[in-house]
Amino acid sequence: MNERISSLKNNIASKLVGKEEQILQLITALLAGGHVLLEDMPGVGKTLLARTLSESAGCSVSRIQFTPDTLPSDVTGASVYDASQNTLRLVKGPVVNQIVIGDELNRTSPRTQAALLEAMEERQVTIDGTTIKIPEPFMVIGTQNPISYAGTYPLPEAQLDRFMMKISLGTLSEDETVRMQERMLEGRFLSPAEPVLSAEEIIEMKKEVRTVNVSKELLHYIAKLILKTGEEEEIRYACSPRASLSLLSASQASAYIKGRDYVIPEDVMDMARLTLPHRMELTAEARMNRAAAEKIAERIIRSVPVPK
Repeated sequence: MNERISSLKNNIASKLVGKEEQILQLITALLAGGHVLLEDMPGVGKTLLARTLSESAGCSVSRIQFTPDTLPSDVTGASVYDASQNTLRLVKGPVVNQIVIGDELNRTSPRTQAALLEAMEERQVTIDGTTIKIPEPFMVIGTQNPISYAGTYPLPEAQLDRFMMKISLGTLSEDETVRMQERMLEGRFLSPAEPVLSAEEIIEMKKEVRTVNVSKELLHYIAKLILKTGEEEEIRYACSPRASLSLLSASQASAYIKGRDYVIPEDVMDMARLTLPHRMELTAEARMNRAAAEKIAERIIRSVPVPK
């Protein structure tokens, strides 16, 4: 792990206790140019993790608190009448930032959720016919509560497919909970994180990630993993070609973070566990039987022969 990534990880870890694995996964997605969906119960640090990453990386950041009455224009921006000039003035929405935190994304309506689609895929937003480019590096970090919680709307498949990874933070142990409380008493818990990198350095590392070598055998391995999802009876639709690109880019970033300029099968397997499950739409029968996409993904990973 190079010095820049290590300093970024340690800076974020100074705010969050016991989440080093998830911190590295989030950094992996950032360097791979992907978006991340953080799903877990309220109060486990999803928003804190997203905010601390943006502060540590020296990027412009915005936070959108999604509610049932949030409108698409609250996300993208709108044309506002300027009485002094007797004209319409374009007001950019919060999505026009380098890191966008979409808090409780699944509490808003599907129409408002769809307002993020163009930004996430094309790195631009269109407001009343005017197209605005979003500055790099661009990343959407969406947080959501489990679907079983009241007042949630399932994210549509098109939205889920645009998230490179879905990460769960999990709970803390007793010792980790005590450490978190001690940081709160010391005043370190809520204070802003100091930037340890610049946006330019993130962009430079993203370019280096794209030069990480991937053998032809591993490209075939990724393709087989994706195609295998279409052969499972419990999966309604196979993972899309976009899923293969997400898995490829994430594998390159994983190798880069570990200090290699080439991808190995373990990189692909590790990233498949983060990039595939949330893209798997299970059949009604599978949902009734409480099948878990994570377990199906693990079964697929173990069933596809690993290239030597």
